[in-house]
Amino acid sequence: MLLHSLRLASLRAQVAIFRRTQTLVSASEEQIDNSKLSELISNQHWRDLRSIVNRTSPEEFLQFLFESEAFDAETTLRYFRWSAKEFDVCYGVEFHCRLLNLLAMARRYGEIRSLIDWFVRSRDESVSLVLHSIVSTSSSSRLKKRICCDVIVDMLVLGYVKNSKIDFAVEAFERAGDYRFRLSKFSCNPLLNALVKQRRIENAEAVYKEMMRRRVSPDLITFNIMINGLCKAGRLQKAGDVMEDMKAWGVLPSVVTYNTIIDGYCKSGKAGKLYKADALLKEMISKNVHPNEVTFNIMIYGYCKDRDILSAKRLFKEIKDHPDLAPNVITYNSLINGLCQEGKLDEALSLRDEMLCMNLIPNVATNNALINGFCKKGMVKEARQLFDFIIKQGLSPNVISYNTLIDAYNKGGKMEEALKLHGLMMLDKNVCPDNVSTYNCLISGLCAEGNKKRVSEILDQMAEKGVRADDVTYNILISALCRKGESKKAIKLLDEMIDVGLKPRHLTYNILIDAFCGEGKLDAAFNMKMRMEKAGRRANIVTYNVLIKGLCKKGKLEEANGLLNEMLEKGLIPNQITYEIIREEMVEQGFVPDIDGHLYSGV
Repeated sequence: MLLHSLRLASLRAQVAIFRRTQTLVSASEEQIDNSKLSELISNQHWRDLRSIVNRTSPEEFLQFLFESEAFDAETTLRYFRWSAKEFDVCYGVEFHCRLLNLLAMARRYGEIRSLIDWFVRSRDESVSLVLHSIVSTSSSSRLKKRICCDVIVDMLVLGYVKNSKIDFAVEAFERAGDYRFRLSKFSCNPLLNALVKQRRIENAEAVYKEMMRRRVSPDLITFNIMINGLCKAGRLQKAGDVMEDMKAWGVLPSVVTYNTIIDGYCKSGKAGKLYKADALLKEMISKNVHPNEVTFNIMIYGYCKDRDILSAKRLFKEIKDHPDLAPNVITYNSLINGLCQEGKLDEALSLRDEMLCMNLIPNVATNNALINGFCKKGMVKEARQLFDFIIKQGLSPNVISYNTLIDAYNKGGKMEEALKLHGLMMLDKNVCPDNVSTYNCLISGLCAEGNKKRVSEILDQMAEKGVRADDVTYNILISALCRKGESKKAIKLLDEMIDVGLKPRHLTYNILIDAFCGEGKLDAAFNMKMRMEKAGRRANIVTYNVLIKGLCKKGKLEEANGLLNEMLEKGLIPNQITYEIIREEMVEQGFVPDIDGHLYSGV
């Protein structure tokens, strides 16, 4: 500090001398004073200024500018930027924060944003240090200091977000609360949005709740971001709570709000999801929030996914009859796909023709749905004709197009055709051929043929191209080994699967349990069930069905009855297969199951 004070005193003395006796390097006879220095900086006479700065140091000259009231914020900023580049100076956090305070006092908000952006992009300073420096370098009155610090910290949080330094932004948000800085929605909304995009919903919830606690005035965008994040995470009840928060803050839900939460219900896969989505649609209409094309598309997609084609067609007619709305490509694609899934290919093709009459051009999703529709009907030749036609039309098939057709060839026992199509796919520059799902289709078909050599070749090809086998790959291979009675080899594959970092699903374990039951190895089957549960997978209805049937086949009906009671006690609901096993393997064999305290009506 002593050395710093001496150097600063030296600088002041030199400037005083300049004012009295020195001349400019340009040979002007005018004495140097603060106005002349300001003029040098403003007019960017850097060569002349350099000769002055060389007598001291860039840092001390900057300190002099800060301490003198003769220099405005813009002049100081110009010198700061020039000297940093000219002398290759890396100014410390305090210099940056002092300059930010100076700019805030002058209300130069654009310059503040620019300086913060440069600082955040080029430095990874401790957030605690930055916030402390912002406070300690402010020389304003208490009220002005609070206002300046609020502005700077608000822009700092936004700067971190814009530069994708989200952890820094979260920490700055939290520390701002400790200092009682008032942040705005202009920094908090982008932070929320960034957290939602990164699927960090718990962090987003924490920020949202803290915003409410600090009374950071939220707007429609705030609530929509939060609802979107919660819906994507499947937390629909929480999303509904946020809608209630909107009412408390006097913010009216928009069509985007309703569309987001309706979409969440349509994609949730939960019982009664379409009932809730339909109720929300009626609510929005009752509140004079007009549904748009997106609303109808979401609902039509949801009904098709739920295999309720009649309701989907009803909504499709509504949007066609609407005076201000019209179905678009997405609308047609959803309904065409739904019809193809239900085997109603003729209706789907009629809709495709209707699209063309409406001057709507079918895209790759449209054609994929139709290719799948042909394949489901066993019309693989027609599917291939459509595939070839879209290529001739200049449209590019995607991975789904190829995989759908390859899978159809597999199921039809036409592996050579499947392999030829895969070869064509490898040459298609618009498609990434190194897709594990494509290889899985080929492996599945080759396993069905029992062609171990070609399976081995495909696996080698995957390894060469750096394509990692996924859980589906392992399930196909494990299933193939189990069908051949090679359960020991199948267990080795299960171990390998875990070793490479993959988590076996219920399907994986159930394949092995079924294989052991088929081989009459009930102890091994129950041991696999225990292994599954230790791995965090609770036995599901399929597991119990397989084991109950296995016990029945061995004549162990009492044990099967005990397992049935265990299944019911765990809250699992019997399905059609359960009832068939009970009827065929128990009742028809003269054994009436004793369901302790459980309602049973299916036999």
